Amino acid sequence: MHATDDKEELHYRLALLHAPGVGPVTFSDLLGRYGSAVAVFREGREQGALGTYLRGPDWVAVERDLAWSEEPGCRLLLQGEPEYPEQLAVVADAPPVLFVRGDAALLSGPQLSMVGSRNPTPLGAETAREFAHHLAGVGLTVTSGLALGIDAAAHRGALSAEGSTVAVFGTGLDRVYPARHRELAHAIVEAGSTLVSEFPPGTAPLPGHFPRRNRIISGLSLGTLVVEAAPRSGSLITARQANEQGREVFAVPGSIHNPLARGCHQLIRDGAKLVETAQDILEELAPQLEAIVNTPPASREADKASRESVPELDKEQLELLVCLDHSPTSVDRLVERSGLTPDAVSSMLLLLELQGYVVSVAGGYARTVKRE
Repeated sequence: MHATDDKEELHYRLALLHAPGVGPVTFSDLLGRYGSAVAVFREGREQGALGTYLRGPDWVAVERDLAWSEEPGCRLLLQGEPEYPEQLAVVADAPPVLFVRGDAALLSGPQLSMVGSRNPTPLGAETAREFAHHLAGVGLTVTSGLALGIDAAAHRGALSAEGSTVAVFGTGLDRVYPARHRELAHAIVEAGSTLVSEFPPGTAPLPGHFPRRNRIISGLSLGTLVVEAAPRSGSLITARQANEQGREVFAVPGSIHNPLARGCHQLIRDGAKLVETAQDILEELAPQLEAIVNTPPASREADKASRESVPELDKEQLELLVCLDHSPTSVDRLVERSGLTPDAVSSMLLLLELQGYVVSVAGGYARTVKRE
């Protein structure tokens, strides 16, 4: 279904959405000059390919969009309507139409976007899940792009807390990209959360669509958190757009030996806020989240209870844990640091991994962020 009672205007806005060379800025300019999409087609004197299109719109594509919007859980939101998310509406190049599957109301609620590497370290993926789990658990909606790596970890972290998450597509919502995330997209909708795109059904995953959708990820949100990003990462585009949109930018620091920490370190040098815990973000956003920031103490008590339920470590296990870095540490290096035998180190690492204190990664083992 859709949110406007003016069916004719809706049809013509969808027709304009399919016009060649008409992006969000041109779309807005045309509406401003003519007053409505109906007037653009009936009174427009545009030249070239656009003028030709205005005389013969793609009504087949419009009917396809409308048919999609009648499917269960689907709707269209037009810019200028009350239900269009206000946070996004103030962005200069806001999408003229949003295609939404799931709970459209989440788009107008408080959101934090999380982005990062598509090939994160295991520790980076776990960090993203932990941040998302905590933030979603206290009422923030976690918004990301359904990409591999940090995006997926953020969505899953929010779902694990039975919280809300928004996935912004770079395709039509009838196509999931990457295809391996079909189950994740389905889980997001089943959990009562939201999929959203500016692209009509049938739109393929073209390379230019993904940098373009990043402005929606940041535009919907109060702030953007970057977890692991190389210096040329697309995640830095999202962070830059968030900054241009007047939103907060947060970055998680990492090891100087981790190439995926360099993008975050660059953001911090450029003025992004260094964060070590989810609470750092909540405190920074406190003016916008007055109702939410009062809940973390209960969350901290739950975390404390969880830690207390973990079996205590003996002296040698604790000493070995101290020898581990958050970046990969080889078994040989651990033997050297601890003074223990290789067999003893291997045995203890297995136990620590089973209890959730360490994770096996390429190049050795690393400490987790869960239990410290």
